Amino acid sequence: MKYDHADKACELFAGGLNCAQSVFVAFTDVTGMDKDLAMRLSSSFGAGMGRMREVCGACSAMFMIAGILYGTGESFSHEDKTEHYKRIQQLAAEFKAEHDTIICRELLKELSVTSTPEPEKRTEKYYKVRPCVKFVRTAAGLLDRYISENPPQL
Repeated sequence: MKYDHADKACELFAGGLNCAQSVFVAFTDVTGMDKDLAMRLSSSFGAGMGRMREVCGACSAMFMIAGILYGTGESFSHEDKTEHYKRIQQLAAEFKAEHDTIICRELLKELSVTSTPEPEKRTEKYYKVRPCVKFVRTAAGLLDRYISENPPQL
């Protein structure tokens, strides 16, 4: 089955959701999660985890979705955990191959971003200079391809 959540994720970002929310909420049709719960759960991961500029929120969302679809539950083996971490590292490596890093402050090095808790206002100018939508698109696209090639056994 072919999935295409990249456009939806970009629309959500353009509508004001943070990078993590945009990716995470776009996949609610796959995860089965309620949209409001998905928005609340992923809200803390935007701008590199609460604007601390650490791991890109789009990547964090990609990893959380992979956890829902493929992660270890109550009963797991050492091998299961190893395979899941391998999956996450593969997704991270593919994102890095596209953008050189998964760290928010490095992705935004051309902009003078801060780590203050107050988010920037979503203005026309913000969207013109902010490259985050391409990171949202990449994360959603990578996850779509991974899911298509590795259908989850839910």
